[in-house]
Amino acid sequence: MHLRLADAEEQEDIEELRLLAISAGATIVGVVEGARQQPDSATYVGSGKAEEVRALVASTGAELVLVNAALSPGQERNLEKAVSARVLDRTGLILDIFAQRAHSHEGKLQVQLAQLEHLSTRLVRGWTHLERQKGGIGLRGPGETQLESDRRMIGERIRVLHKRLDKVRKQRLMRRRARQRSVVPTVSLVGYTNAGKSSLFNVLTGAGVYTADRLFATLDPTMRRVELPGAGAMILADTVGFIRHLPHGLVAAFRSTLEEVQFADLLLHVVDASHPDHRAYEEQVDRVLTEIGAEDVPRLIVMNKIDVADDKPRIETDGFGQAMRVFVSAHTGAGLDGLRHAIRERLGPQRVRALVRIPLGEGRLRSRLYGAGTVLGEVVEDDTLVMTIEMSREAGRWVAAEQGVEVTFIKASSDAGRGHVGAGQTK
Repeated sequence: MHLRLADAEEQEDIEELRLLAISAGATIVGVVEGARQQPDSATYVGSGKAEEVRALVASTGAELVLVNAALSPGQERNLEKAVSARVLDRTGLILDIFAQRAHSHEGKLQVQLAQLEHLSTRLVRGWTHLERQKGGIGLRGPGETQLESDRRMIGERIRVLHKRLDKVRKQRLMRRRARQRSVVPTVSLVGYTNAGKSSLFNVLTGAGVYTADRLFATLDPTMRRVELPGAGAMILADTVGFIRHLPHGLVAAFRSTLEEVQFADLLLHVVDASHPDHRAYEEQVDRVLTEIGAEDVPRLIVMNKIDVADDKPRIETDGFGQAMRVFVSAHTGAGLDGLRHAIRERLGPQRVRALVRIPLGEGRLRSRLYGAGTVLGEVVEDDTLVMTIEMSREAGRWVAAEQGVEVTFIKASSDAGRGHVGAGQTK
């Protein structure tokens, strides 16, 4: 069921509902469309359209009515009575898809939390036939008792899930701090669902993440360390796709995952260049990024699927020559060299080669240096380990200042100048 509204901000896309239904595994047997200035307060679609839907359900034997909108509990309950079939709104449909696709422990916890919080507002529906028994003294019936019991159990389960997710969030925070200490930049892929983020992630990392031409093919965040020629090591993170009017419960439940976006050094905003509404989808992603506090993170737009759009690989820059929009195809590989070049530029200064001298017994520092850059070799001189590392100047200065060891820059990719940073010194 799709209703065209006068308010463009509230208008949903009927094609997107079709893709969501297919992604959830549903078989579409009919579509009812209508138009209203504003939704009906009782059934959302109005009595006339509700009767039309009821007739279609009766003639096709449909078991479920999907509504392309977020319904209130009352509207959902009234519409079910009017059409004599189970009704699922857009939020419930997205939650069902998330429940199917979540595989990691954290992902399952996040989906369960969002589902229970959504269900808690609709719990009364299952006990309306018993609620009439409540009233005064001596009239308290099993309906209210069962309703209160279910609400209490759901509330307790929600509290348990919050505690578990808080623990996961702390673990994620510790891992993020470890990456920050190793001075390895993080690049996060974001974008509208089905824009090709996971395909691009696979091409750049060789990770083999599951991909499919459907909405929300992958939910669980994936992170891989990548060696980018000329820029050294970076952490590339694939995140959950966004969608118009992404349910607030999902945004809240997935907040610990989305924090990877908030604390990234660079966002690759992947856009389906072949989609006619890609500009509107870009704006939707921008809204979600603002909602999670990531609006100020540096961003590089990646126009994907140029092979479908019949476009050419290229790089668009701003007035200062900085890459702002890169046109690529994750499927054919066109434009990927340009994307890697743009990432190198946006991550900051180019890599330099340095000699780092550390005492032989400093195994932990040696391990940390392997995380700070690309180790090209190491030799032992007396009681000192001399490591040749390719890393950023910032990483070298951090090692000198924080670890109190000698760092000598011996070569830069952009110039042949030499520099030296002594123990605890910066240059």
